[in-house]
Amino acid sequence: MHAATNSTTGAVGENIATKRKALGWTQSKLAHKAGVSLSLLTKIEVGDRVCTPPTAAAIADALGEPLQVLYGQPIADAAPLDQIQALRAAIRRYDQPSATDPEPEQLAADVAVACQLRADTRYRELLELLPGLIERATVHAHRQGNDDPGAWMKLIEVYGCAYTLVGRLGYPDLAELVAARQRWAATRTWSPVGLAVAEWGEAGAFQAAGDYAGGLAVVEGAISRLQLNPERDGLSALVAAGSLHLRGVVMASRARDKNATEDHTRHAQRLAAYLPPGQDQLLHNLTFGAANTQLHELAAWVDLEKPKKAVEMSEAINRVGELPGLTPTRLGHFHIDSARAHIAAGDREAALQAVNRAREVAPQMARLHPMSREVLRVLVSLHRRSNPQLTTLAKWAGLAR
Repeated sequence: MHAATNSTTGAVGENIATKRKALGWTQSKLAHKAGVSLSLLTKIEVGDRVCTPPTAAAIADALGEPLQVLYGQPIADAAPLDQIQALRAAIRRYDQPSATDPEPEQLAADVAVACQLRADTRYRELLELLPGLIERATVHAHRQGNDDPGAWMKLIEVYGCAYTLVGRLGYPDLAELVAARQRWAATRTWSPVGLAVAEWGEAGAFQAAGDYAGGLAVVEGAISRLQLNPERDGLSALVAAGSLHLRGVVMASRARDKNATEDHTRHAQRLAAYLPPGQDQLLHNLTFGAANTQLHELAAWVDLEKPKKAVEMSEAINRVGELPGLTPTRLGHFHIDSARAHIAAGDREAALQAVNRAREVAPQMARLHPMSREVLRVLVSLHRRSNPQLTTLAKWAGLAR
C-alpha cells in the first residue's frame, strides 16, 4: 500500500525557508509581513526555536500557504492512502446510504469501541474501523429518521472520532468536511447538546487552519445558543458547555487575547465545580472537568508566551502524580504542552523527558503531533553532543539527525 506524500519535509523551519525563497522574499520581508521579529524567524528557520501555533499561523498567512504545508503534513508514513480514500468515500456518501440497516446493539457496541480507540490514540485501528462504521451509522440514522434522535447522536459521535483522526493525520480539508457532516447530523437531533458538540468540532476546524479569531467567534456563538443552566440541565449539557469554554481557552490564547483566555478559563473552572470532585467526564468524545481545565490553562500560558507559569503548573501536576478521568489523548497533550513550556523556558532535558512521556502514554499521537515534532526538531538542532535518548526519539519520529 502506498502512503500519502507531500513536497515538504516535516521540518517547519526548512519548509518556511523553502516557501519564502520561492517567493523571492528576504527574511526581513517575511518577518514584517507576518508580524514577528527577524530574530525569531531566523531561529525558527535554522531550527533553534519552536514555531508555536500562533507564530506558524501568522507566517502561513503571510506566505499564503495552508498551515499544514508548514507542518509538513500529512506525514508520509502516517496512514495508508487507500484507507484514507475509503474514509473519504464514506464521509462523502452521507446522503446515499446503501447498506443493510445494522443491528442497533452491535452498532452501539462498535461506536463505543471507536470512541475508546480515539481516546486511547490508537489511530491505525480506528482508521481500519471507521469507513464501514460511518456507513452503518449513517444508514441507521436515515432509517430511523426523526423518530430516534439518539441514532443521529451516535452518528455525531462517529464523526467526532473521524474528526480527531483526520486532524491528527494531517488532513485539515477532510476535517472541515467531517465538521460540516457533524453539524448536518446535529440538525436532525433537535438537541442543543448535539448542536454544541458539532460546533465544538467546527471551531476545531478553524483552529487547525490557524483562524483563531474565527474559531473563537464560533465558540462564543455556540455557548450563547446552548444557554446552559448548570442547576437545571443535565450532565451532557454541562460537559458540552465546559468543553466549548476549553476550546475558547485555546482559541483566545492563540489569538493572544489574554482577557478572553482568562474569561473562558474562569467559566470552565466554575462549571467544573458542578461535577463530582476528582473525576473528569467523557461524553460524546468531549472530556471536561477540573483536570482537563488545568491542562488547557497550562497550554494557554505557553501560547501567551508565559512559559514559566506553564512550567510551574506542569511541575505541580507531576508532583501530585494523578490526573483522574483523563484518557491517553488528554495525557499526551499534557506532556506535549509541558515539553513546549520547558523548551521555551530553556530546560532542554525536561523538554526531552516530557516528549518521552508523551510517547509512552500516547505513542501514535506523540509521533504525529506538530508540537511534539517541533520540540524534537529544536532539541536535535540545539544538541551538539550525542544524546542516545534524543537520537532514538528523533529516529522514531522520522526526523533526521
